[in-house]
Amino acid sequence: MKRFPGRGPEAQRKREGALFIAPWVIGFLSFIAFPLFYSLYMSLHQVKITVDGVEYAFIGIKHYREILIADGSLLYEELLPFLRETAIMIPIILAFSLAVALLLNMRFPGRTLFRVIFFLPVIFSSGQIVQEFITQGEGSLSIVKTLRLDEYLREYVPAGWAGPIQNVMDSFVLILWYSGVQILLFLAGRQTLPASVYEAARIDGAGPWNTLWTITLPGLVPYMFLNLMYTVVDLFTFPGNPVVSRVNTVNYGSSSALAWIYFSIVLSIVLLTLLLYARIEKWLSGKR
Repeated sequence: MKRFPGRGPEAQRKREGALFIAPWVIGFLSFIAFPLFYSLYMSLHQVKITVDGVEYAFIGIKHYREILIADGSLLYEELLPFLRETAIMIPIILAFSLAVALLLNMRFPGRTLFRVIFFLPVIFSSGQIVQEFITQGEGSLSIVKTLRLDEYLREYVPAGWAGPIQNVMDSFVLILWYSGVQILLFLAGRQTLPASVYEAARIDGAGPWNTLWTITLPGLVPYMFLNLMYTVVDLFTFPGNPVVSRVNTVNYGSSSALAWIYFSIVLSIVLLTLLLYARIEKWLSGKR
């Protein structure tokens, strides 16, 4: 029987896949692609707005040199401390969200209400609200002042890390607000693990602690890295981010160059996360 090209089941699947991805492609080309490459174009030019329009003078990578070499105060005095804060906040958020998700997976009265409560900050909190709470010092832990932990930090911790740790403790409660989506993802991942595996472990005499380390955590590895990816991207738009506020300036060329440098840093961290996940997944596959 003669087959006509483009009429088989494989071609049908390709057409269906193209239809599903078409809205994203159209949206990307319409609303993201042009601003993205236009900002790259402006980062290589001196942009001046006049009454007659916008004037562009090509200067190459001058803006990049000024940010990275000539005037590195923003990058090295503000961005690096923020990266240290992010390195501290990420494990706190992941550990807290994992613990809460495991608790919310248990059967107890009012479980649905507690799930809603932990997700409410994601719905109601905006960047301005969180920034106002941080400014008023409402997110700090009272135990920090009671035990004088800030004094111990300044005395025993290197100055490069004492400041970021202090900033994290001053907004600790608000940081936990950023765990709503992570809790939801961990909870969904926990519910994908089959109950028969836990039943077989109980029959073999395994306790809750053993099942946590041999079944639950290995099964949640993909969700851990999914949450890690989401948390990295989410924290780089944190209200206290010093780079985001510097990008929104009238110096369009320099701001565009700073945005691309910042984008490169975030992209590098995301790629390292993907590489780490691939290595750990390969290692876990070898142990199964």
